[in-house]
Amino acid sequence: MQKHQLYVNGNYIDSTGDEWIDIINPATEEVISQIPKGNKEDVDKAVESAFQAQQAWELTPNIERGKIVRKLGDEISKKRDTFIDLLQEEQGKDYELASGEVDLAIDYFHYMSEWARRIEGEILPSDRPNENIFIYKKPIGVVAGIIPWNFPVFILARKVATALVTGCTIVIKPSQQTPNTAMEFTKIIDAMDEIPGGVYNVVTGTGSEIGNALASHKKVQLITMTGSVPAGTKVMEAAAQNITKVNLELGGKAPAIVTQNADLDLAAEAITTSRLANGGQACTNAERLYVHESVAEALTEKLIQAFESKKLGNPRKDKNVEMGPLISQDRLETVENMVKQAVEEGASVATGGERPDIESGFFYKPTILTNVSHDSEIIREEIFGPVLPITTFKTLDEAIEKANDTIFGLSSSVYTDDLNEAMRAVNEMKFGETYVNRENFEAVQGYHAGMRQSGLGGADGKHGMEDFLATQVVYMQYKNDKQ
Repeated sequence: MQKHQLYVNGNYIDSTGDEWIDIINPATEEVISQIPKGNKEDVDKAVESAFQAQQAWELTPNIERGKIVRKLGDEISKKRDTFIDLLQEEQGKDYELASGEVDLAIDYFHYMSEWARRIEGEILPSDRPNENIFIYKKPIGVVAGIIPWNFPVFILARKVATALVTGCTIVIKPSQQTPNTAMEFTKIIDAMDEIPGGVYNVVTGTGSEIGNALASHKKVQLITMTGSVPAGTKVMEAAAQNITKVNLELGGKAPAIVTQNADLDLAAEAITTSRLANGGQACTNAERLYVHESVAEALTEKLIQAFESKKLGNPRKDKNVEMGPLISQDRLETVENMVKQAVEEGASVATGGERPDIESGFFYKPTILTNVSHDSEIIREEIFGPVLPITTFKTLDEAIEKANDTIFGLSSSVYTDDLNEAMRAVNEMKFGETYVNRENFEAVQGYHAGMRQSGLGGADGKHGMEDFLATQVVYMQYKNDKQ
């Protein structure tokens, strides 16, 4: 069993503490590795290292940083099978999703590398004679990246690639449940002489200790975190001590609306993917379904067939497994309790609603609930598991009103072949993302961001990159001998 170290200033080092955290394979419940339970002293070393390295990294020509970022994608590609296996082992992803995540991480490094030559400023006319106004876009400085457990390879790429290409340095805190892929990526960094010590650093440990120490550190200029609303709230509170900028992708409760004019086969397939991908453990997953009463029975039957057809099991043992376990015993019990409460409140279990007959692991059957009240907890709170509550509507106005009636605002979707219905939904739904007649998953060149309690700032594309940049305005006077 491997025991990892921290990575600071280009070197593997031991934590100043002596406690360890066990990493559990959620499909077997076996301990597969250990990470140091780091502390504030470890964070101080890592941040100071990143701070000392940042100016030289900023002065490295953009094109050279871009080449380095692209090479990181190339190096992941060389170890693609290793990353897929580690991801399946530590997080329980099925092969198709694990391989897709690794490929997306590779693509992300390649895509973001292309922005090295495209970071643009502006020149504005001045109100004064013999003066120009220059607007520069500069790296914000030291970035703290807090990585979640549900997409540990892709979101690491999202934060690291963007930081490095813009001239920032970074300290990452991998999830204490899925750090092995981050440590494998760190081997790539360590082997690349082109990356100076201090540009990339890793401190492992708990979110409460390491996350708080990073967010409250005076030399950190941006906290970029993907996680839950409670965790994001704590990060904001800590960052407020120094008025540090925060970039937060938090929880979601994505509604899916299916009108009477929808292609029901397409809707059933896309909603199944959107609900069950990663065992329902993604902030963009379709978490609640509003279906027109005239097609509710037909769509529900199609969804039941799709849900019941999914093959569950240990994805490392069988590439044909379509859904792996939930991440932990706590998550499994939370999902179970939410379903139990929904049933007590009057919901009916159309399929699932229990653990499958699998010897070990944190598995839960794909579940559909009908007769669900809009005011019930399972409609209001994030499930983060393979459970789809269904409720009906009479008018599109009613569906949109219910979809918007939430504290969250990340993703949403609508299924209809009526252009007028689609345009109304797009214009009236209050979410950072709306998918029309397709599954929920963002593109690297788009912009992934939420409204309300789903977060601040965003990621991907030009607009996501801008969160890593600071703006400097220069008023440049010059002499004019002709005047």
